[in-house]
Amino acid sequence: MLAALGGLLGLGAAGGAAVGVDGSSIPGLDGAPIPGLDDGDGADERTATVRTLDAPGSTAGERRLPAPDRPTVLDFFATWCLPCEAQMRSLRPVHEAYGDRVAFVSVSNERTTDEFTREDLRAWWREHDGAWTLGHDPESRAFRAFGVSGLPYLVVTDAGGEVAWTHRGVADEKELRTAIDGVL
Repeated sequence: MLAALGGLLGLGAAGGAAVGVDGSSIPGLDGAPIPGLDDGDGADERTATVRTLDAPGSTAGERRLPAPDRPTVLDFFATWCLPCEAQMRSLRPVHEAYGDRVAFVSVSNERTTDEFTREDLRAWWREHDGAWTLGHDPESRAFRAFGVSGLPYLVVTDAGGEVAWTHRGVADEKELRTAIDGVL
């Protein structure tokens, strides 16, 4: 049984069609969307809505991702993630260079508790000189929608919302500028 399951998973990972015992395809292993990965409104799985926080460059409310009218840089991060701090050092000058031509949104999925509050998230943002929209996604809807597979994780979309570039790990300024220039 384990060998059969291993073979099935291996086939899915290799890009072949994964088929269940009853002959049906297995979502996620055959390239089909996995149920529940969108934000619950039936929209394309590459969109999500996040709560935004009142912080430098950001106002409290909600934000649809990606921005509907211009290229968007999505930065997925966590306050405990040391490489995410390094990513902020690359994001700041790029954000300043592109201004309003490109929407920038950084999103954390950290859950708030008595030990970690939204104010702690805002304090980290201030400490690292964030100056664009700060999103909070404790349900990880945006993380799932954009296939975040590690932190930091960057996504660049074109003005139509199509994903043009993704990067796991710290991207330097040059890489990020090249990705953005490709969608302008």
